[in-house]
Amino acid sequence: MPRMFGRSPEAGTATASGKGDGARQIRRPVHDPRWAQALVTIGILLMLASGVALAGGKFLLARYTGGVRQAHLLGGAAASLLVSSGPMQGRIQGPINILLAGIDERSDDPGGGARADSIIIAHIPASRDRAFLVSIPRDSRVEIPAFPKTGYSGGTDKINASFAFGFGFSEAGNRADGFELLALTIKQLAGVSFNAGAIVNFDGLRRVVDTVGGVELCVDEETTSVHIGQDANGGTTIPYRQSPPDNQPVPIPGVRPQVYHVGCQHFAGWQALDYVRQRELIPDGDYGRQRHQQQLIAALVKRIASTGVLTDPLGADRMMRALGNAVTFDGNGVSLADWTFTLRGIAPNAITMIRSNAGQYSAQTIDGQEFEILTDTSRQMLTALRDDTLDAFIAAHPDWVISTPGGA
Repeated sequence: MPRMFGRSPEAGTATASGKGDGARQIRRPVHDPRWAQALVTIGILLMLASGVALAGGKFLLARYTGGVRQAHLLGGAAASLLVSSGPMQGRIQGPINILLAGIDERSDDPGGGARADSIIIAHIPASRDRAFLVSIPRDSRVEIPAFPKTGYSGGTDKINASFAFGFGFSEAGNRADGFELLALTIKQLAGVSFNAGAIVNFDGLRRVVDTVGGVELCVDEETTSVHIGQDANGGTTIPYRQSPPDNQPVPIPGVRPQVYHVGCQHFAGWQALDYVRQRELIPDGDYGRQRHQQQLIAALVKRIASTGVLTDPLGADRMMRALGNAVTFDGNGVSLADWTFTLRGIAPNAITMIRSNAGQYSAQTIDGQEFEILTDTSRQMLTALRDDTLDAFIAAHPDWVISTPGGA
């Protein structure tokens, strides 16, 4: 596949104070997110790998989940977990919040830094019968706490910069520290601590989609790719370049871009990932990308549940290996097998997707930089998530729920 399209408007350098005051700088990537608004594979893993457990028990599940990379990600943002004993041994008690981050990181650019270009909180009520996915816009203006591990003194910036400030100032960087500062930033913003967390990468997720034979997606607005196109000889190439100073996409002569037309259709892995990466040429920009991302989650959950892949030992093994390549998981001291048993009661049609700011732009330009401002109602939504009262919030704000075209 071709390299990513250009440089996003907010890319560049960020100071260690976050206020542009000439402090030490973190290198930021000069390309768009490798997989853009993330597709939350770990949520699928936790909610559907229970099918393996039902087919083969914890022993088999432990074998399949053993290939998932695990690391300490949450640090000071980890919540205490109450785990039951006796007949319900290993079952996690109370409401659960899982932080999911898709990061802008490339294997061919290890010194480029990293940003969290997809930030989703998966909230599972104490009843364990459903799940909510809440997206936080990556450009949200927030206060980022000080982080002594990297010498960051704290400041005001976009929320996706918190991962970069935690990632650090060295060429190598540290993904776990980046994730921890992101989690601490959300904890400061909303009072939410996390029971588990995960980082998801682009290539691994594409393999998951291909492992289950692709997904059915219903395109809700004509979407033109700025990343993938064909030249006159049929070769794959980038169809747009970015034009300074505002980095708007400009067509490259002789290149026909990939276009996803309105309607329900089958997507291979590369098509699904390209479709949900797009934001530059759709009317609702990043909010549209969030919606498409969450629709893909629902479609992939439905696909996994309907194909019976998890009840077939060989199929389950292939899928869990693909998932293992897509995910780095922090279970907060609880095994991944116990996590899947805890969440096994959540059906694919019991996942509710919620958009911040009702999916409407609330942008402000401050000191020459454009931010998305979380509205008072969005902050109420985060409070409801913290207090396990999202049902009441949705009842009062039904238009904040993202519908899934075609019932995917």
